[in-house]
Amino acid sequence: MNAASLYLRCAMASIHGQLQYPGTLLSIGIGNLMATATAFVGLWARFDRFGEIQGFVFSEIVLFYGFVQGAFAVASMTTRGFEVFGTEFLRRGDFDRVLLRPRSTVLQLFGHELRLSKAGRLVQGACAFGAAIALLPRSLTIVDTALLAFAFTGAVALFGGLLVIQATLSFWTIESLEALNALTYGGVEAAQYPLSVYQAALRRILFYAVPLAAVTYHPLLIVLRHPDPLGGPAWLGYVSPLLGWAFFVAAIGLWGVGVRRYTSTGS
Repeated sequence: MNAASLYLRCAMASIHGQLQYPGTLLSIGIGNLMATATAFVGLWARFDRFGEIQGFVFSEIVLFYGFVQGAFAVASMTTRGFEVFGTEFLRRGDFDRVLLRPRSTVLQLFGHELRLSKAGRLVQGACAFGAAIALLPRSLTIVDTALLAFAFTGAVALFGGLLVIQATLSFWTIESLEALNALTYGGVEAAQYPLSVYQAALRRILFYAVPLAAVTYHPLLIVLRHPDPLGGPAWLGYVSPLLGWAFFVAAIGLWGVGVRRYTSTGS
């Protein structure tokens, strides 16, 4: 059985298990939807008060918002094994069983659970994104659609890489570091706005250290036909989503370092 087929079977088993408790699944999903909807209301309130931010109007910011929320929702749905790695695998010794199986540890943790409860955030982000696309003064071209798909995969890879790094640090700390939430959930908040609204030091972090701007800001400027207030080259958005995948590959490499230094505590 190849890796893709095995992952699909694990995902289907996870979905089947969660659907045994539809009430719980529905209530958690609605809770996630309401939480993100509250954040959206806050976003609307800012623009209702100030009108625009550095030349960006509300409908353009909604495109950023929906795009980022959707990408983070997909990453969070598919990386549950890494998110609970410290508490459920290391502390209880379950990671030993993972190592004994003749499959990649990365594949097994990705297949640990496909979390449907995050669908609420995904639905809310998709609705916001769809509304923003509908408000564009022109129709999307084939190039625009391809660029959005490419940037979306890069954003999912970036957020997935952040969660893999958080799990990797558990090899040294036992617990997942909550401080990294500043890069995951904090990164989601930061990427909802154009890069140009931030100070130069933060812009460097959001492009070079954790390349959120590379997978959101520059590609979406092309789709919006909005000139870059920072004076970046027009072609940058077509290639910058690759940095999201580069970040994910680097995170997997760091994960391999953590696995190699892991020492079981025994039973």
